[in-house]
Amino acid sequence: MSRTRTASVPAVGRVGRQGVPMGSDARSSAPLWWVWLAAWPVTAVFVLSNAATPLYVLWQRDIGFSKGTLTVVFAFYIVGLIGSLLVSGVVSDRIGRKPVLLPALALALVACLIFATAAGVVALMVARLFSGVAVGAVVSAGMAAVTDVAGPERKRTAALLASCAMVFGAGLGPFLAGVLSETLPAPTVTVFVVEAALLVTAVLVVLRMPVRRPTAPEKGAWVRVPAVPRGCGRQLVQGVAVFAPGLTATSFVLSLGPSLLSGLLGTTSRIIAGGMAFAMFLAATGVQFAVRHLSRHTILAAGAIGTAMSMVTLIIAVHASSVPVLVTSALLAGAGQGMGQLGGLSLLNSGVPPQRLAEANAALNVGGYTLAGVLPVSAGYLSDAVGLPAGATVFGVVLMSLAVIGGLVVLAGRGRTAEPA
Repeated sequence: MSRTRTASVPAVGRVGRQGVPMGSDARSSAPLWWVWLAAWPVTAVFVLSNAATPLYVLWQRDIGFSKGTLTVVFAFYIVGLIGSLLVSGVVSDRIGRKPVLLPALALALVACLIFATAAGVVALMVARLFSGVAVGAVVSAGMAAVTDVAGPERKRTAALLASCAMVFGAGLGPFLAGVLSETLPAPTVTVFVVEAALLVTAVLVVLRMPVRRPTAPEKGAWVRVPAVPRGCGRQLVQGVAVFAPGLTATSFVLSLGPSLLSGLLGTTSRIIAGGMAFAMFLAATGVQFAVRHLSRHTILAAGAIGTAMSMVTLIIAVHASSVPVLVTSALLAGAGQGMGQLGGLSLLNSGVPPQRLAEANAALNVGGYTLAGVLPVSAGYLSDAVGLPAGATVFGVVLMSLAVIGGLVVLAGRGRTAEPA
């Protein structure tokens, strides 16, 4: 079976009519600008994923719910995402990227409508659930589509752009929400009108995206825990070991960071809360470009160190009541997630054949988001019981330990796993 990653001829409009199968021996690649454009749907959906972050203080004021309930609302996103990952990767590898991405974008538009009209906790939970389903489809099918468009000679470029599209969108969402909700009327409505417009442009990109249909897809159950082909297990374990703690660190900042910030500053400014999240993910984006030429294992090891240091500074921040240290913790968390994500995606891109790539991406994210769903929710309820500083401290110690273990997993596997080309 050919391991050639499919791409497109430059004549984009001709691809759909030709229906050239994925995995053919054609070596032609789409122009580089199409590789960048293929990453836009990933960015657009991830803008939605965190757009609600600065708005929770408004909903808490208007609806009335605790920090524990807030983390449960956040966890509904994780539930939808993981549920989507159980299906979307396999379906994308079997029937194509577009049949998965287009329904996901439609569901994201529905989530925007629910967010904009939410009047209770249940509506927020449903909107977060739908957002999670859309994100699950995008991190499997969307990120694989970027690799398909890039072609076999641009694997590392594809991994870099797909990963940066994810974290940049995740940071842009809360920043836009913070600014728009502070400067324009109807703060919980305007944000999602703008996001809906971004999603419509993503639909147009997907409709024209030069990706090819699969051929000779893998057999087996359509709904299953995502996995990687035989021989790629070590790459997956190393990726999850670093990506999961990094993602959990940024998830904590997104769910409880605004509460910590408002407690330290005595303000509920949505621009400040959104700005901290944006800075965190901007660090995640920038660090990936900075380390892109390093070996994959070095990137993963650095990601583990970044996450561990973010937890050290988080503990210092809550006990010293220091806003600059808290912001430093957020920046280190972003760097940890960014490097863990890039290292994990690059390892999978280098060794997994295109007909299993979406499922492999889903497997990486199931490992990451499972931890990111459990620990922040636990920290939220613990904070309700013992106070936010004590809850954040326990969370920091636990996650720092997991990050250190992840780094040791990478170092232990480095000698046994050859660095892929």
